Amino acid sequence: MASFVELLRGNRNYRYTWIGQVVSEIGDHFNNIAVFSLALANTRSGLVVSGVMLARAIPAVLAGPIAGVLLDRMDRKRVMIWSDIIRAVLAAGFILTIHRHDTWLLYFFSALLMFASPFFTSGRSSILPSIATRDELHTANSLTQTTGWTTLTIGTFLAGASVAQFGYQWAFVGNALSFVVSAICIGQLFLPGDGFRPRRESLTEADVVRPWHEYTEGLRYMRAHPLIFGIALIGVGWATGGGAAQILFSVFGEIVFNRGPAGIGIVWGCAGIGLLLGGLIGHRLGERLSFDGYKRAVVVCYVIHGGAYVLFSQMRNFHWALVFIALSRAAVGVSSVLNYSQLLRHVANEFRGRVFATMESMVWSTMMVSMMLAGIASQYYDPRLIGAIAGVLSSTTAVFWGWAHWTGRLPEPAQEGVDPDDVEVHGEPTI
Repeated sequence: MASFVELLRGNRNYRYTWIGQVVSEIGDHFNNIAVFSLALANTRSGLVVSGVMLARAIPAVLAGPIAGVLLDRMDRKRVMIWSDIIRAVLAAGFILTIHRHDTWLLYFFSALLMFASPFFTSGRSSILPSIATRDELHTANSLTQTTGWTTLTIGTFLAGASVAQFGYQWAFVGNALSFVVSAICIGQLFLPGDGFRPRRESLTEADVVRPWHEYTEGLRYMRAHPLIFGIALIGVGWATGGGAAQILFSVFGEIVFNRGPAGIGIVWGCAGIGLLLGGLIGHRLGERLSFDGYKRAVVVCYVIHGGAYVLFSQMRNFHWALVFIALSRAAVGVSSVLNYSQLLRHVANEFRGRVFATMESMVWSTMMVSMMLAGIASQYYDPRLIGAIAGVLSSTTAVFWGWAHWTGRLPEPAQEGVDPDDVEVHGEPTI
């Protein structure tokens, strides 16, 4: 914890990025709980929740290649600000859905909101090695991820309670305002020289009109670095069951345990507690593990994650179910911190936008299939059976990663990134 405080106190750029993250992510979770609860309250159908999630997943997949190319061409800071501004307007639009019994507007605004998101989320990952020194990078990554899971915990608990008490409109207004605050915070970031525009050769006329060529160049870069490609496939492996989990969290809270919006918030909140604890453990482990130790730790994490999720799905007691969902997510949290620290060390600056956006698209693509199948299955099968299958699918990640490690297919690549002496962490903001 002391290293987190020291980073926030000493690194002005990271401090503003972190403040914007806290506010906007809490607002996101208010939106999530309100939308899922509204959909279930109107229809009592897991298939509708699946439809909302698919409406979010498909645009996120489509936006990934566009976001990756733009983030590696343009000033990443400005791209992130415009993403926040657009999302603020769209988040306010959800107010129009409150008194309607049809669901097409929920799908519509969910789709547009998620199309705009990768331009910000991949941008934030891309700038992290530029605003943190090499010595700060693991701490910055750990704090960024644990903050996301802390806001998940706080945001979902508060959202579940506030939606039940005050209604949906408050949640949607709060989400819109959170994006405004985030845009203001990102506007305070400053780097000298090229700033947040990645250094690269000037674009020719042919390059300008061939963005797909640039995107495929990023894919070739990932494929040429087995560790980077392997970490991307970890996300895919998790998403085979993780997509179904996004549907089942709401179904278990609202229908299986019959606890309404507050129940959805509690399930998501306990998942957030698990991720937070896992992130803190991952931070400590990342400072001590060798590269081989890191790869072995990922195997253990995914065995625990899948097994605990199966147990969550079978629990009849609500409180025991919460314990196992927290344990499942703690294992994911450890793996996520360790994996992203490796990516931030090893992905070259000129490819960061495309790598992180591609990984996001890969995860969302897999989640989309998983969510669709879970939503359809929820109409015919017990949610507990679907949950058990989802846990087993996620655990297969351990098998494939372990095989790649023990057969020598995951060598450590050379470290990339800026030199610590080149990073300016103080200065005047530019808008």
